[in-house]
This record gives sequence, C-alpha cells and structure tokens, in this order.
Amino acid sequence: MNLEPWQWTLLAAGAFFTGLAKTGIAGMGVLAVALFANALPARDSTGALLPLLICADFFGVAFYRKHADWSQLWKLFPWVLLGILLGCFALGKFSNTEAQRAIGGILFLMVALQFWRRYQSDDLATRLPHTLWFVALTGTVAGFATMTANAAGTLMTLYLLAIGLPKLTLVGTGAWFFLLVNLLKVPFSLHLDLITTDSLRMDAWLFLPMVPGALLGPVILKRINQSAFETMVLAFTILAAIRLLLF
Repeated sequence: MNLEPWQWTLLAAGAFFTGLAKTGIAGMGVLAVALFANALPARDSTGALLPLLICADFFGVAFYRKHADWSQLWKLFPWVLLGILLGCFALGKFSNTEAQRAIGGILFLMVALQFWRRYQSDDLATRLPHTLWFVALTGTVAGFATMTANAAGTLMTLYLLAIGLPKLTLVGTGAWFFLLVNLLKVPFSLHLDLITTDSLRMDAWLFLPMVPGALLGPVILKRINQSAFETMVLAFTILAAIRLLLF
C-alpha cells in the first residue's frame, strides 16, 4: 500500500488516539475514526482500523479487567449481534453516507437524552436507560455502527454513562465489550475483504504509535474527576455526530 507522508501522519495520529481512547479517555476513539477516514477511502479505513482496535482493546482489558460490570454486558450482547448482522448486510447494500447520517442522528438523540436526564429528578429519568427497549435499541445500533464504520465507541460510552457507571467501571466494561465485539467482527470483515494483506502490513507499522497512547491512557484517567470525564465524553460525542452528519 503506497501512501503519502501526510497519510502516514494522519494514520499515526489515529493509531495513537486509538490507544488513548481504549485505556483512558473513552469517546476519543472518534478522532481515530475521523483521521483514518480522511487518510484512506471509507471502506479501506474501516478494515485498516479494526486490527488496531483489537490490539488496543487487549491493553484496555489488561489495565481494567477487574472493573467490568458483566451484568450490563450480557444484556447488550444479543442485540449487538443483531446489529452486526444488519451492518454486514448494509455494507453490501447501502452507501457509507447513508449509514453515517443515521448514526450521527442517533448520537445527537443520545446526547439530548443525557442532557435531559441531568436536569430531571423524576423516576422516569432514572429508569429509562435500564428499560428493555432502550437496551435493545442501543445494542442494535451499536452493533450496526461498529460493523459499518467502527463508530460505536462514542455511542456505547454514552450509554454506559447514562446507566450511571463510574469512570473506572465504564472503561473496564467498555474494554471487555469492544474486545469481544471486535473479535466477532473479524470473520465478517474478512468475508467483505475489509481486512487485507496490505492493510495488515500497514497496521504492523501503526502498532508502534498506538502503544504509547495505550500506556498514557491510565495516567490521564487517574487525574480526571467524574464530572470532567462526563463533560469530555459528551463533547466528543457531539463532535462525532457533527462529523458523521456533515462529512
């Protein structure tokens, strides 16, 4: 794969942010998605990023494996699998633009819901994220988004925030979730030729900037309080939604 220096620069930065997102600032993964999508064609960027995400997921699990809330994961997995199957079908039928716009709109709705919950004290605001339909919708959309655009990180982080998980539990639960989900996506991605020999060679080089990001993540996470963490997640979610809707 012959790439220009500017492309390698964007990809290296994306790899660094991939590591940082998986072990520290949840929600920052959208920057990696954006950088890869600007350096490579949309379809190629999806396949190139997946192996790096899996490597970074292993770092996240290594650091936070004891903090996961497995009860939340078991609720989501069946719906996520449904979303992955729908996403696999969509990749062969729909355009990237159509999928991006739908995901961007859903992210905006999730942000609006989170802001609404912040300023409500009634029982509905507390119960809503735990209802079956909300879990089913989130899991299905997350599976669809991760299969079509590797864009479920922000959505899942926002969902885990909505159900009230503290930052360490949120990162640990997310680490296990995405490790298992991304491994599940591999055979589908191979079937669709999203992962190729060339993309794996490129990933071997991009592993080098990804590692420092993954090692820096826990250091940053220890120094961020819960309120600042939540605000940062919401900010990255809004940026992600704008990018998906407009670019």
